[in-house]
Amino acid sequence: MADLFPDSLPATADTDPPREDAPLADRLRPRALDEVVGQDHLTGPEGAIGRMVAAGRLSSMVLWGPPGTGKTTIARLLADSVGMRFESVSAVFSGVADLKKAFAAADKAAAAGQRTLLFVDEIHRFNRAQQDGFLPFVERGTVTLVGATTENPSFALNAALLSRAQVLILQRLDHEALGSLLDKAEELEGALPLTPEARDALVASADGDGRFLLNQAETLYNARMDDPLDPAALGQFLQRRVAVYDKDREGHYNLISALHKAVRGSDVQASLYYLARMLTAGEEPRFLARRLIRMAVEDIGLADPQALVQCMAAKDAYEFLGSPEGELALVQACTYLATAPKSNAVYKAQKASFKSAKETGSLMPPQNILNAPTKLMKDIGYGAGYSYDHNSDEGFSGDNYWPDEMEPQEYYMPVDRGFEREVKKRLDYWDKLRNERHS
Repeated sequence: MADLFPDSLPATADTDPPREDAPLADRLRPRALDEVVGQDHLTGPEGAIGRMVAAGRLSSMVLWGPPGTGKTTIARLLADSVGMRFESVSAVFSGVADLKKAFAAADKAAAAGQRTLLFVDEIHRFNRAQQDGFLPFVERGTVTLVGATTENPSFALNAALLSRAQVLILQRLDHEALGSLLDKAEELEGALPLTPEARDALVASADGDGRFLLNQAETLYNARMDDPLDPAALGQFLQRRVAVYDKDREGHYNLISALHKAVRGSDVQASLYYLARMLTAGEEPRFLARRLIRMAVEDIGLADPQALVQCMAAKDAYEFLGSPEGELALVQACTYLATAPKSNAVYKAQKASFKSAKETGSLMPPQNILNAPTKLMKDIGYGAGYSYDHNSDEGFSGDNYWPDEMEPQEYYMPVDRGFEREVKKRLDYWDKLRNERHS
């Protein structure tokens, strides 16, 4: 690794104009914070970064956001805005030796009266011990730490490090922000060879990533086309961006949460959208089958007993057909769940009954319903007084089935929706008979 702090010149953010042959994204890189697009909630006068820059003092921070939203650019501009050295390491390419060298350079700069902003790209890729290594240098002010991550800091970073840094969330670039980037590109390079509809399609294909959008625009400029492309021709010419989706990271949990809540909320269209998002991004279909089964028993239950049957059949159909044909069975199950009547009465009954069982311990059931396979058991009263329900006219004896030391409880309370409406009628009928027996 090259000397990070040459004696002759303090390291600062590089704000010199890029070479003419530099990539378009570099040539359009903002030279001041007010040129950053799409993050006004942070960089504007009322934003956290805007306020810190106005005060001339930076706190350590973690910039959390999707790829291509300006994390590295903001870090560089922060250093320049408050006159700090800019030191940069990447958790992908750097190790402990590189960090030690960076901290030594920061100590040397501090002795000369120069503050250091240490930018750590992909900070979540450092392990827990490496993250702990930042703490003493941050605490004594050797460096102001600015980390960048695409992962949820709550999961990816140590609690001790998070307690010393402010988490600032960068937003996915919206259509307007991406459009302004293309406007800047066209001011520099001329009109893109696209129809207005194709230009909109290009913006949509970027999936919120400004760097990806500018790289695609540069590809179009380099092709030197004579005629503008329509959306269909653009789709053939450019690869479409693959949606950001890590199956073991936050994107995974966000989408499965959205799918579950859309099903629970009976929004079939949104349910199908999130299911499609996960399947097209490469989610394991068996995982989705398991989650659909959970939704059937947690959010529908006996309001529609066929919901579980549909999900189990969908799981079997997928195992039999495989992808992509079997995915249609998952879509059918999802559609059935989203349109089914909802009840969490069974789910609540399970929670309440489990809690009660743990609290009451080993209470003996009443003797009348105890099994008596031996003469001794019969002699001491096991099974005495048991009423065989089928001997009654209604097929219901109304006997007590609760331990003597415990009052009868009510765990399952069906809702007045779907099939549970009929179940509720049955329970009301049996309660009526039971009350008559004991009156």
